[in-house]
Amino acid sequence: METKHKIIFNDSRDMRYISNDSIDLIVTSPPYPMIEMWDDLFTAQNPKIKEALSSQNGILAFNLMHEELNKVWSECYRALKKGGYACINIGDATRTLGGEFQLYPSHAKILSFCSSIGFHALPGIIWKKQTNSPAKFMGSGMLPTGAYVTLEYEHILLLRKSGKRKFKTEEEKKNRQKSAIFWEERNQWFSDLWQDLKGNRQSLHSEDLRARSAAYPLELSTRLINMFSVQGDLVLDPYLGTGTTLLSAIASGRNSVGIELNESFGGHITQRITDNSDVLKNYSPLRLQSHFDFVQQRENDGKTLKYINTNYSTPVVTKQEINLTLPTVLNIHTETDCLHTATYLD
Repeated sequence: METKHKIIFNDSRDMRYISNDSIDLIVTSPPYPMIEMWDDLFTAQNPKIKEALSSQNGILAFNLMHEELNKVWSECYRALKKGGYACINIGDATRTLGGEFQLYPSHAKILSFCSSIGFHALPGIIWKKQTNSPAKFMGSGMLPTGAYVTLEYEHILLLRKSGKRKFKTEEEKKNRQKSAIFWEERNQWFSDLWQDLKGNRQSLHSEDLRARSAAYPLELSTRLINMFSVQGDLVLDPYLGTGTTLLSAIASGRNSVGIELNESFGGHITQRITDNSDVLKNYSPLRLQSHFDFVQQRENDGKTLKYINTNYSTPVVTKQEINLTLPTVLNIHTETDCLHTATYLD
């Protein structure tokens, strides 16, 4: 098997070069409205945002920022196949403008707009980020009533275009079976609260790149790709950034296309692939070892597993796991900074 991973340097508000109904899955994390590190990007897209911030009109600035994001969500809806998912990682923001401290709930704005253009909102995931900070409040400290709860979580919105995806041909059904996940992974991943993922502090070679990166952990996007697509699918990230979704697609045996406005990220993404090649090659073997550990624990607890996976001769809990095959990366070839190819063990 071979997968291809393409990077397009462009403005994701206009994706006319991506055909209608051509994308199987979208996994992304956009710039967060009302987080100061993204102000320059938003104001470059619409000067009225700078005017609103300068006049301390937070609600107007917030709404205008989302108008720019909405252009991307409309393009995503057009490009996504029927039955395909859009998984959007977004954090809400708190900010003081005009002397008033308040919450700017981006997840609610995105859900509302995406529902209005045809997406079906499904139960989402709360990603509770681990923190070392002992301070759990802001404001007046111990004195009521002016303290504020701190935000230690982000939202992973799960949106689907039309109804359930259909697997009609025998080949499609076999590939779906091959792309199954382990029972114990299903129980962990399909939870509405993820607490076991750490925030991703990237080792960026440029402080300028670091200031413009808000990458999520590799495990976050890899889970989503394995939950909502099958091997060989095409995954889109309209805000590719430092390339985490691309790396996850390589590890998972999916094709990918990423769109990034800033061309200076290209060489860094290539470097990340090189630096993390062992991580990508070991991702599936580690999943398999984790399953072996699970089986050993079940057997130690006196619980019998009824079925046997035909590829790894390992016990599994359900019949749906019998033909499960993990795509193990053999080699990653960089053709250019904009095109990478991965091959896998048969």
